[in-house]
Amino acid sequence: MSQRRADPHGSMLPNDEVMPYSDDETDDELEDTSESEEEEEEEQQGAPHHPPEETARGPEIGWKVKVNDRAYHQLPEFQKKVFLCIKKSRYSGNAIKTYKYNAFTFLPLNLYEQFKRVANIYFLALLILQIIPAISTLPWYTTLIPLVIVLGITAIKDLADDLARHRMDKEVNNRKCDVLLDGRFKEKKWMDIQVGDVVRIKKNEFIPADVLLLSSSNPNSLCYVETAELDGETNLKFRMGIRATDERLQEENQLARFNALIECEEPNNRLDKFTGMMLWEDQRYPLELDNMLLRGCKVRNTDYSHGVVIFAGADTKIMRNSGKTRFKRTKIDELMNYMVYMIFALLILVAAGLAIGHTFWYEQIGSKAWYLKDGKDYNASYRGFLSFWGYIIVLNTMVPISLYVSVEVIRLGQSKFINWDLQMYYAEKDTPAKARTTTLNEQLGQIQYIFSDKTGTLTQNIMQFKKCTIVGRSYGEPTTKEGVKLEKIKPVDWAWNSLADKKFDFVDHLLVELIKSKKDKDALEFFKLLSLCHTVMVENNDGELVYQAASPDEGALVTAARNFGYVFLSRTQDTITISEMGQEKTYEMLGLLDFNSDRKRMSIILKFPDGRIRLYCKGADTVIYERLSPDSRHKETTQTALDLFANETLRTLCLCYKDISASEFEAWSRKHKEAQVVMVDREAALDRVYEEIEKDLMLIGATAIEDKLQEGVPDTISKLAKANIKIWVLTGDKKETAENIGYSCSLLTDDMEIHYGEDVNTKLRTRQEKRRNEPPSSFRPGKKKPAELFFPGSGKNALIITGGWLNEILCEQKKKRRRLRLRRLGKRQTPSNPQDPMNDWEKEMRQIDFVDMACECEAVICCRVTPKQKANVVSLVKKYKKAVTLSIGDGANDVNMIKTADIGVGISGQEGMQAVMSSDYAFAQFSYLQRLLLVHGRWSYIRMCKFLRFFFFKNFAFTLVHFWYSFFSGYSSQVAYEDWFITLYNLAYSSLPVLLVGLLDQDVNDRLSLKFPKLYLPGQQGLLFNYKKFFISLFHGIFVSLVIFFIPYGAFLQTMGQDGEAPSDYQSFAVVTASSLIFTVNLQISLDTSYWTFVSCFAVLGSIAIYFGIMFDIHSAGIHVIFPSVFTFTGAASNALRQPYLWLTIILTVGISLLPVVCIQFLHKTIWPSVGDKVQRNRRKYEMQLEEEDKKKKPSAFQRGRASRRSAYAFSHTPGYANLISSGQSIRRRTTAQGGARR
Repeated sequence: MSQRRADPHGSMLPNDEVMPYSDDETDDELEDTSESEEEEEEEQQGAPHHPPEETARGPEIGWKVKVNDRAYHQLPEFQKKVFLCIKKSRYSGNAIKTYKYNAFTFLPLNLYEQFKRVANIYFLALLILQIIPAISTLPWYTTLIPLVIVLGITAIKDLADDLARHRMDKEVNNRKCDVLLDGRFKEKKWMDIQVGDVVRIKKNEFIPADVLLLSSSNPNSLCYVETAELDGETNLKFRMGIRATDERLQEENQLARFNALIECEEPNNRLDKFTGMMLWEDQRYPLELDNMLLRGCKVRNTDYSHGVVIFAGADTKIMRNSGKTRFKRTKIDELMNYMVYMIFALLILVAAGLAIGHTFWYEQIGSKAWYLKDGKDYNASYRGFLSFWGYIIVLNTMVPISLYVSVEVIRLGQSKFINWDLQMYYAEKDTPAKARTTTLNEQLGQIQYIFSDKTGTLTQNIMQFKKCTIVGRSYGEPTTKEGVKLEKIKPVDWAWNSLADKKFDFVDHLLVELIKSKKDKDALEFFKLLSLCHTVMVENNDGELVYQAASPDEGALVTAARNFGYVFLSRTQDTITISEMGQEKTYEMLGLLDFNSDRKRMSIILKFPDGRIRLYCKGADTVIYERLSPDSRHKETTQTALDLFANETLRTLCLCYKDISASEFEAWSRKHKEAQVVMVDREAALDRVYEEIEKDLMLIGATAIEDKLQEGVPDTISKLAKANIKIWVLTGDKKETAENIGYSCSLLTDDMEIHYGEDVNTKLRTRQEKRRNEPPSSFRPGKKKPAELFFPGSGKNALIITGGWLNEILCEQKKKRRRLRLRRLGKRQTPSNPQDPMNDWEKEMRQIDFVDMACECEAVICCRVTPKQKANVVSLVKKYKKAVTLSIGDGANDVNMIKTADIGVGISGQEGMQAVMSSDYAFAQFSYLQRLLLVHGRWSYIRMCKFLRFFFFKNFAFTLVHFWYSFFSGYSSQVAYEDWFITLYNLAYSSLPVLLVGLLDQDVNDRLSLKFPKLYLPGQQGLLFNYKKFFISLFHGIFVSLVIFFIPYGAFLQTMGQDGEAPSDYQSFAVVTASSLIFTVNLQISLDTSYWTFVSCFAVLGSIAIYFGIMFDIHSAGIHVIFPSVFTFTGAASNALRQPYLWLTIILTVGISLLPVVCIQFLHKTIWPSVGDKVQRNRRKYEMQLEEEDKKKKPSAFQRGRASRRSAYAFSHTPGYANLISSGQSIRRRTTAQGGARR
């Protein structure tokens, strides 16, 4: 729960260092804090405070687990209604299910989902209409065949996707674990584990469920776990069993007799909290998160652990954090649906108009013409009604069913290209990029906001000791033993140190030589401090020292000391043993003052073998410099080095010491012991005592650690920024660490003004007060942001805000507490009153203000945020900016954010697969994101837009010929083409060229796409496919249909063939118009193709050849003899196309259709060229300019005279193992760590 601190005015403000509450927080967690706030509110409102009766009761705990008793959890009181009278246990089984279908539900469910698409229902209705003889103008198979093909292809794709989910679920559910059944441990599958089962988890095994730790092979039932799957962090964390179970539940028979009843909180998504109570043999034992092993974690450095399953399967915290699976659709999908509705409305209007025309025509002409009698006694109105349905069928190709199957094929192909891209393949871990969905590719070309996790996504979570400064002299640059700088980096050879970590890289040979010579006493003291002042624990693994650190920073510093000859060997509750340049020494530990987020430092008080008492301290420069002795030297030179380290975005810590007299220590020790037993506010009392001893310190130097970014992160962020994509970092890390990484990856720069939570809250309150003083009508929810900016001026701004401030700004905590208070008082929440200090309208306007302010900034970093808050931030930007968003992360705490965004990307690798399983796209490195968006995303968007524009055009051109023909056929629903041409037009004659454009076309190659990120802008602005482009395609289709109909019509009106016969029959006319259409659409797509390959040429020429080949076959006498009623155009093609006059007509029709397009394209490329046109035209010139600019670029000099220096301090956001060490709980009882660690 978020702790709060008082500001100078006395109000309570959020604590930047603490993670705020989650939406799944149980109500009793808020009771203590909310009661005092309620009293304050009621006093301010003048209302008397009546304590509710309910508060006298303890919090209700509704989850009960009986150990080793499966039947208990099947009792009626634990049953819940599923459907009607069907009930099942409220306790989930341990099997997980992410698939959608099974063998029985696939066909009905898949068809149901497909027929939720309006177009499929439309085509099914058309099929039914075509079966009715009275209104059928086309054979039923012209709709059935395409519909079956579309449904079949989509079903096969959905089946393949779901089978992959089945395989993944099966792999997880079939993992093995030891379960205690019938008095002994048996190997069972994860899916067979139930709540209340006792399980045994071995070293390096994943934890199968949320388990209460009972005992382990380590002393005091200590268990080390790696939580990378949950939060992306690779440093180990410890969990511990309670003392009663540790002492009495070590053996198998003891565990078999264990029959405790555990009562705890209901299943929720809080990864940082657990509250419960265990009742065993009439004794009650409190339970907390430190006693729990969560599913998804991996047991490390612990031979075995025993535990009882509390939450299984879907009830586990990792699954609760997976969030709700949302059906994601692209902007183009939504636009296309609206356009289909428009086309359908147009179809209704056109059909209605033609039906009315037929009614009047029949009354005036048709009924009087004896040769038009059909023997049916229908009046004109009824004939018009039938004609309406006939035209609905005839003109249905304005919404072609092949459009959807073509879109699916294109998306599938684009997904394969992503999977096959070798430049997105990470060879080190054999991890290719993976498109886990095939429906969102073109959306990758429209991203406006990226929300990224930090740990494991931007960084590798690997710390490396890079540089240091010792008594004013800096080390870490490549130098020789004599201190001469090297141009070529030569790593230090650690052969002289048998205990060195061979993986440790360092390039300054001078510092190593100083240590080896033992001449520089300050350097020796520097590394002695690093080897002693820490909370690291050590294990001897087959002669190899293995360090377990609470943070990777500590591990890196102790490893550095180890390589420089000061090797941490072992520790007990009150001693620490190191090897000093080969000589083993043991120091008595008198006090260990652990790190925390407020102190930003840690200290150790040691008694040397010669009796001296010395305090060693390391911490942030901002707190160390305040506590230095006036006599301390090298402050200015160390400060300059810290500035340089900060400029290089290294993480720094200052090192110092203090000699303490025995009497001074005795006096301080008494105060320390008194503070340890204080009952009220013990932490504050201890901090005051620590302050007394941590003063008048002597500065030795400072360390500089590199928090290794993933390769190419700064370059990726820079290129995405040039593409006008804004990147927000959402992390659970503390503020200093997140800010430091912001500078490392170039998200933050020194010329940016950084605004923090308090500043943001003040600005929002000012805007809110201003709004309250204005008429409410001038501000409406959803209205565009006011013209007045939050940050006027041309300067760059960045926003860094913590989770506590985020709740304060968005009023989330107040809303939660108000709900809780009303429920306890037995009241209902009343509707929002406009006069309330914060009603729904004001809350929404405040959210809009916050989003507007954040979007004015070049960079936004939200730190110490919960998984729920990450998702909420994404939702706010989606809701109020209507922007296309992408979230990228690597752990279970990122899953909710990944599912909320329009596109979710999972980073696969050592951090686990939870994020990947919930993502739409997955790859191994953040740097691949630029290729995914700027190359694959942009190409996919351009291809899909070009495909849709052309597809609508070619179908308007094809279908509207029927419309023009109806004016000369009495509006009788007569088709202008042969039936088989209508059936095959979209399937065979015109589909392949446009399909290949949708798959292969590219305006510029991938290299230029990355060099010119501005090429990405048209996709963000939706310029290539919108209502304007749709109407251009519509009018283009109308123009071409006019030309294709009326030029052949004019040619056929009064003409004579070569043989003296007039080729002006309906069938010849149908052949000429169809041939003109095929030539026109295939040549038109050729004009629109930017990237020509052999396949593209073959597709265009092949489509024309296929048309003529099939046409001559179905117009032959042979097939007419076999199917006389189906193939009726006998000899029409050969008769029409042997006339040169008709060939001239076809050429004239095609030429007039294409000439305006050629002229317009020429004018656009010469007078109004796009960015892509300019890049293509001046490609070599631009490349030369870029090369010259790269040569001129130099690293920016550090500004020494800045008004405010940025601290590079960044350290672990959790306390270390000090409590474990000082209590002796981590020390083995069987063999001493010291003896085991010695060589």
